[in-house]
Amino acid sequence: MATKKKSRQDRKPTPERAKPGFMEPMAALLVRKLPEGDEWLYEVKFDGYRGLLIKDGESVEIRSRRNKNLTQAYPEIAQAALRTNAARAVIDGEVVALDAQGRPSFQALQHRGSHPNHRIVFYAFDLLHLDGVDLREEPLDERKARLPKLLERSGLLLSQALPGTPSAIASAARSLGLEGVVAKRRDSIYEPGQRSGAWQKLKLELSQEFVVGGYRPGFNAVDALLVGHYAAGQLRFAGKVKAGLVAHVRRELYRKLQPLRLERCPFADLPNSGSDRWGGGVTADEMHEMQWVRPAMVVQIRFVEWTAEGRLRHAAFVGLRPDKEATEVCRE
Repeated sequence: MATKKKSRQDRKPTPERAKPGFMEPMAALLVRKLPEGDEWLYEVKFDGYRGLLIKDGESVEIRSRRNKNLTQAYPEIAQAALRTNAARAVIDGEVVALDAQGRPSFQALQHRGSHPNHRIVFYAFDLLHLDGVDLREEPLDERKARLPKLLERSGLLLSQALPGTPSAIASAARSLGLEGVVAKRRDSIYEPGQRSGAWQKLKLELSQEFVVGGYRPGFNAVDALLVGHYAAGQLRFAGKVKAGLVAHVRRELYRKLQPLRLERCPFADLPNSGSDRWGGGVTADEMHEMQWVRPAMVVQIRFVEWTAEGRLRHAAFVGLRPDKEATEVCRE
């Protein structure tokens, strides 16, 4: 866990000529219980797309965690970033769709046209570069302290630290229907691309990304998705997902999956007996009913629990995850 603090004398600002640029965002470690102590701060785990705002003069880009350009998709956020009080900056945060009560909705973010009452916003929770100075070696508390002035009157929102004990915070977040809570060490440096444990996330409902390896066809639509995750370089089957696939989503998924069609099953552990209690398997007799696809599409799935057989119980489709790489999806 890299949370050491450097003295101010040891910290060397980046020369003023340095330009802000993309870096892979720091990641949070999944935990079953939030850490406690004054050395931690707590924030809402937003249900959206992680992104970096990169401002360089009159140029602004929104980059996904895998460095995809999202700027054209969210012009209102790009315009707000231009109004920030700095010539150059790299801001870490999340693109979120908010309902009328201010609650994040990943499904609304996926289908904005079907949710006209939702507002697209950007919550900023870290600052990595400011006017030529690399801030990644600064403690988190000091980086966050610069955000209010930077964001003032821009239209970008600040992710505020949550008051109270970890148990009270988790209880309140659960009652509001939020996805989870993130705990961060106040003295932690920013570690691009790392999941060191200096940041930890508690999910209040089980949800993660899965790779689509096939589907059961309907009439010009998907009847059920066959999803899995990678383990030891192999795609392992996790279950069939039918809940959450409303009519227009079934048709959209069918259209997107046609170019990915395969003759052979990409799952290393199918067929199987299909005999687990929740019917999550695919028997040898059922294999011919399925259409296999190249494992490239990543989807977000909500579920109740993992069964003893390694299947998803009561799984439901939430949305597509174009910001995720299929080969990096593993069981959390």
